[in-house]
Amino acid sequence: MDFEAVKQYVMKRLSSELDKDLTYHCPEHTLDVIESAERLAKMEGLNGMDLTLVKTAALFHDIGFLESYHGHENISMRMAGEILPEFGYTSRHIKYIQGMIKSTEVPQKPTNKLEEIIADADLDYLGRDDLFLIGQRLQYEWLKQGIISSLKEWHVKQLEFLKAHKYFTGSAIKTRGEKKLKNIEEIEILMCLKK
Repeated sequence: MDFEAVKQYVMKRLSSELDKDLTYHCPEHTLDVIESAERLAKMEGLNGMDLTLVKTAALFHDIGFLESYHGHENISMRMAGEILPEFGYTSRHIKYIQGMIKSTEVPQKPTNKLEEIIADADLDYLGRDDLFLIGQRLQYEWLKQGIISSLKEWHVKQLEFLKAHKYFTGSAIKTRGEKKLKNIEEIEILMCLKK
């Protein structure tokens, strides 16, 4: 498995082919998810092939946005199956990677440790200090896509999403859970739901 070569290939495509209105689902998000996935995987005791599979799934989890905004996970799974054999990945590797990509679909339903890591890595920022900065990029993207039409609608949807979300790995719960609760509180204060 040549992760570095496939990373170079995918990042080049994301940088040159993605719609510029995708200010959240952009190359920076993919790099952030790879970094978060690697951190969580190591904290969860993964190494070797499992670590490479996790990083590859993080790399491919949003590649489907090259073709469609809606249903991108299934497209990402298909594209992983088409591209990865050229970089030394077997059909068994690809099956694991496709399962991890599927686990990023909301509502998240991971079925094993690798899928839990990717699901948590994809939404790692919910429990970080940069939630509001990253959230602004998603807000702009959703306005462009017609998913929301006002700032109030954005705050309502974000609050509902944060309250419904849960981390799966012990590492994410430990490192991101408390800050996520504080972020929820800040949004409630912003919306005058809490003093």
